[in-house]
Amino acid sequence: MIKIEICKDMAGNIFKYSVEGHAGYSTKGNDIVCSAVSVLAQTTLIALNEVGKIDEYFIDYSIDEEKGFLEVIISRDLPNEELNTANIILETMEVGIKAIIDSYPEYITLKYREVE
Repeated sequence: MIKIEICKDMAGNIFKYSVEGHAGYSTKGNDIVCSAVSVLAQTTLIALNEVGKIDEYFIDYSIDEEKGFLEVIISRDLPNEELNTANIILETMEVGIKAIIDSYPEYITLKYREVE
């Protein structure tokens, strides 16, 4: 099962997301659920920098492909204009994850946490 966690502040801004595990929908290399979630999570990370023009200084991430783990943390020091841009990208990922869950709910969990 893929476990996804999205961390938001009280204003609803996303400052962290993590994706962990494998869906188990099909065999490695043929698992469309795992592929879909992976593409969304990785594209979001890349888009923060390349589309959102968020400096890499403000983005901390770690990846472990073998374990199926990706964690992205956005600095709380991100200027407001860039924070708004980052959240458009991050909320787009959230919408995509929810759409995948609607089709494959037995393979993915999504949890929310509040960041201070």
